[in-house]
Amino acid sequence: MKKHLLLVAMVILVGVVRADEGMWIPMLIGKNYEDMQKKGLRLTKEDLYSINHSSLKDAILQFGGGCTAEMISADGLLLTNHHCGYDAIASLSTVERNLLDNGFWAHSLKEELPAQGVTALFLLSMDDITDRIKDATGNATGEEYTKKYNELKKKIEDSASNKGQYVANVKDYFNGNQTLLLIYRRYTDVRLVGNPPKSLGKFGGETDNWMWPRHTSDFSMFRIYADSNNMPKAYNANNVPYHPAKYLPISIKGTQEHDYAMIFGYPGRTNRYEVSYGVNLAINEINPTIVSIRDLRLSILHKHMDMDKSTYLKLTSTYASVANYWKYYIGQTEQLKRLHVVEQKASIEEDFTKWATVTNNGEMGLMKRYETLFTDIKPIIKEPYYYSECFMAPSITKMALGTKGLYEWLEKYETGNFKQLTDSAYQDSIKKYVTMAKNIRRAGAKTFETGTDKEMMAEMTKKYYDNIPKQQLPDIYETTILKKKENTLQTYTDYVEKVFSKTMFIDSNAFNEFCAKPDLNKLKKDELMKYVMSFATNYEKNYKPKMDAYNLKKADLSKEYVRSLMTWKKNTNFYPDANSTMRVTYGEVLSYEPQDGVHYNYFTTIDGLMAKYKPGSEEFDVPKDLVELYKAKKYGRYADKDGTLHTCFITTNDITGGNSGSPVMNANGELIGTAFDGNWEAMSGDIAFDKNYKRTIICDIRYILFLVDKMGHADNLIKEMDIRQ
Repeated sequence: MKKHLLLVAMVILVGVVRADEGMWIPMLIGKNYEDMQKKGLRLTKEDLYSINHSSLKDAILQFGGGCTAEMISADGLLLTNHHCGYDAIASLSTVERNLLDNGFWAHSLKEELPAQGVTALFLLSMDDITDRIKDATGNATGEEYTKKYNELKKKIEDSASNKGQYVANVKDYFNGNQTLLLIYRRYTDVRLVGNPPKSLGKFGGETDNWMWPRHTSDFSMFRIYADSNNMPKAYNANNVPYHPAKYLPISIKGTQEHDYAMIFGYPGRTNRYEVSYGVNLAINEINPTIVSIRDLRLSILHKHMDMDKSTYLKLTSTYASVANYWKYYIGQTEQLKRLHVVEQKASIEEDFTKWATVTNNGEMGLMKRYETLFTDIKPIIKEPYYYSECFMAPSITKMALGTKGLYEWLEKYETGNFKQLTDSAYQDSIKKYVTMAKNIRRAGAKTFETGTDKEMMAEMTKKYYDNIPKQQLPDIYETTILKKKENTLQTYTDYVEKVFSKTMFIDSNAFNEFCAKPDLNKLKKDELMKYVMSFATNYEKNYKPKMDAYNLKKADLSKEYVRSLMTWKKNTNFYPDANSTMRVTYGEVLSYEPQDGVHYNYFTTIDGLMAKYKPGSEEFDVPKDLVELYKAKKYGRYADKDGTLHTCFITTNDITGGNSGSPVMNANGELIGTAFDGNWEAMSGDIAFDKNYKRTIICDIRYILFLVDKMGHADNLIKEMDIRQ
């Protein structure tokens, strides 16, 4: 470790850092280890992270690319969230065998189901390569820096991957002031082992989402398979269960208030070094835009999912994904306003500017440059969100967008741009673009449903027109959609009917016939392609370059700002924003008071769940088996001391998206629950951590085991875990 161990001493921008705050790098836990011990940790540094010996890091994995999971047996059994396994479970479900709604438990290895596309990524090592990046990029900024950085990044990753044996990722920390190389091993044979019925796995639905108290059994179980040498291998009937270097023992002793709590995981993104101008833009422009679009998308999806069970299974994962962050942005906006985050950050920036002016260290005018940047981008800031959230909402739009590369290549070819191209090179290029088009169409087809997509396209096209300045709109409105027609929903509905009747992208045979003999004229005549190219060309020609320039400039300013903050507050501890790499957070089990006169206990019970129970409700129904177990009080060894069954609990740990499925461990490193959500009062957390209200919502491991054992009757799974009383 070189002189750049910025991660060893990390900080926050407002007030004094609490041990609860911060997503720390396990390899560089540094001074935090003493704080962890004071909180109650009984493990050594080597127990947390070691290159030479098995450690907790070896029991934690990135699951499916966007969640976290933990190994809970010597035979490759893993635990993650129900919503992390949701897409895989839905994909394995049929109307006749609905694993999602009815639940599923494999009572032997033979019954476990291959979850196609699900991956398990294990961290092997981390190395500081900051000096190497600095030597290659020098004082470059903007596009020049990005070009040099990306060239070296690719070179390093290609070399470190050892011809595909490993996954190598170069990652920036502290807004580009430090760079690490992370090496992983990826397993692709992952099989579904078990999941509770959706009524329990999503108990409370959107009503309870991001809320406390909570009673959701948000968990699912999978198993990783490997070859006979314990190495990754694509699905094969002869593969055997993977044997991890470390798996977590499980404690069913239960939790008490103020107990030590530690979480390992892969938090996705935070932006806590964002300046006041950026927060203001999020509150007033970006978040309301996303919420408004997603609100309409959800109503359309819900309507069609209710009409047909097969449509429900096809779209339910999409609906859950859209809904989750629809509510998130509502909550984030509300809490940023309530906590006066813009004003707090502006105050810090004012003090920073005074310091920079006095020290005359070259940082003068940084905040003014920020202000100019955000002022200049505001008139077009909605464009990228309407393009991604609105225009690309229908599955069929994404299906056609995959052919854009082929369209543009054929157009260049026919205008003579490739005169020297040999027949072989021509065929290779065609093959590349056709393969891309096929893959993207195939992926989009998984969520394509004719009725849903027709209504979605009509509504989204109108919403785009109604909310984007007329001078920023693509030309398809003027030339086709609204040519001599009024801006009514019926106009858009009629237009969509025409598009669907005159496109090859719906019919697989027609599309494959085109791919066998690509024809530019056929693409140009396709009504859906006309629509897609109008939107895509408008955005990529007129707005993407401006957004790219804005992002490059913002990255430069952010890098400079964070570097200057660390100079200004050199005696304070800084931590890096989350960036989808392994982190550890620590805190305690703790209740809280969200408002005057209201106290929230640190745990919930099955009694509270049954108080919410509403037979036939989409959000609050429960299986009859659970009702019977509740009436008989058959909780077995999973009951608390008072005889009741705890369902969830909360801690002060600092997490964000990507931590879904993360293990929550006690002072001995024993598993006590799996994290699945944050609370409403602290949804500003990705931008501003609030030490009074921030809580992590966790499914109690005793409730999980109760459902596996008493409802799922999966004794085989219970027996392979190391369960400690």
